[in-house]
Amino acid sequence: MRRPSKARSHKPSGESQRLIQLAQATLAAGSRIEERLWERQLDAALNKQMVTGHQQNIDSALDLLFQQDPAAYEALMDAAESTAESSSLQHEGKQFEALLVAVPVLAWTRYSISSGPIPGELQNTLAAHLYAHLLAADTRLAVSPVLYAIDQLPRSHAETHTLLQKLAHAALDGKPVRAPSSLPETAPFLADTRYLLAAVVTSPGGPFFRWQAAEAGTDILDARMEAYIEWKKQTQPNIERLLPGCGVELLLPEAYFVACREADKRIRPISVHAAVHYLTQLLSIEPTMLSAIVGGFAGEQSEGNIDEYRISFSLKQEREVVYGVVWPLYGDESGTEEPLDSLMARDLIAGKPPSSEDQTPIQQIFTLLREAGVADIKHHGEVFPMEFCDDCGSPLFCDQDAELVHAEMPEDVAEAPPSRLH
Repeated sequence: MRRPSKARSHKPSGESQRLIQLAQATLAAGSRIEERLWERQLDAALNKQMVTGHQQNIDSALDLLFQQDPAAYEALMDAAESTAESSSLQHEGKQFEALLVAVPVLAWTRYSISSGPIPGELQNTLAAHLYAHLLAADTRLAVSPVLYAIDQLPRSHAETHTLLQKLAHAALDGKPVRAPSSLPETAPFLADTRYLLAAVVTSPGGPFFRWQAAEAGTDILDARMEAYIEWKKQTQPNIERLLPGCGVELLLPEAYFVACREADKRIRPISVHAAVHYLTQLLSIEPTMLSAIVGGFAGEQSEGNIDEYRISFSLKQEREVVYGVVWPLYGDESGTEEPLDSLMARDLIAGKPPSSEDQTPIQQIFTLLREAGVADIKHHGEVFPMEFCDDCGSPLFCDQDAELVHAEMPEDVAEAPPSRLH
């Protein structure tokens, strides 16, 4: 899930100015107690904007800070996400805290990846597994009756906050959640993420997950991993029923924004493997008959820093690009790489590439392509503009000659693939 675009620019309102001042005051605090004071005021100001649906005031503040004060931008963005995905609320005279939790499901197929309503019986089964393996005692839960595609998720902090309130009140009332009357259509991808959303409600200061409880012991990370493994083992068959014909990997349920960002990163290597598998099956060829061309792409506001890599596929010794995969960069990931010749030489000297945790993005891409059987790989050192097709909106990919072109399958291939993987 990418953070919002920073293309807008207009004079901030008084509410936006207040958010900016509070974010900067939080960073300038001289003590932890002062920092918490400013954080509470910032949270209250953000909550007011979300409750009233004034997302534009939040966006305006973020736009200005992104350009003028990156540290304060990060502070305001973190506060906005926290306010959107967590909340304090009252029910029958008692105070509660609620957290919006996302369960990311990585899926890949050569057919289609389902989304939409979840049958009531299966919804109850999924809730039971969350209770049994992950959630702390005395929590209340409401599961959304929809398996969301990424373009069906809330599009703003205010919309996320509204969904949390809806689910949290359903959890407290013990009532079923109504599915949305309509959802946007989803773009067809061979590898994509689906999300199960839920609200978990507990008493103030109480744990949401089992490993947060006092009885979990001191080995918190081990308790977290053990709970995840057992939950995954029990839940995976149920998720596979929702996604027939798909390979599936379940990630650990987390707070909404963290879960979405983790899923965005984890779907990328799956997209590369799915692309190679799809092309070899569709064209009846071996992976060694494919060429891959990798180029770095940057937007106008990126000041030369790479925003994403685009991986072009062509038939070996052919110029036409038949398929493409987008590999976005997130957070502190760097697209400023050392020359690829140096990376390849280091691999040869070491005898094997570094572990995936230590690899740069371009190294990860090369490693994945080699693992998939693609040996003919070219990397263009220049940074390309983020251009898209004027007619269909698909990204343009670089060919062997560093020209930006539309990815198109040969005319004699009967099955038309999606425009891109991810």
